[in-house]
Amino acid sequence: MKITFRHPGWLGVFLTVPIAGYAVSGWTDYAYIEELTQSSHGRFLVKLKVSKNPTRCKNKEMFYRAYRMPGAQHMYVKLENAVESGKKVRVHVTGRCELNGYSEISSVTILASK
Repeated sequence: MKITFRHPGWLGVFLTVPIAGYAVSGWTDYAYIEELTQSSHGRFLVKLKVSKNPTRCKNKEMFYRAYRMPGAQHMYVKLENAVESGKKVRVHVTGRCELNGYSEISSVTILASK
């Protein structure tokens, strides 16, 4: 079976268009944690009322991290500490969005003062 392209120029267009056009990573602004949820779905969720979220994910306030990923346990403990102390946090988003539109995180920072 032989496959031929009638318009080979289209192949060049598809190869030059960025596949991960929506993958924007970076830091959110600092915000108080509205909700911190452990789940049985292999990840934890955190809700932050941020005004700046660099990803183009649908839900701008929900973030997640899979438990199996490196550093997840340390991030969860840090987020728990922020809830207990009432301090603001910011998260680094990877640019990856899951099916519900939540942003994946790779780092957590706690603001030293309230």
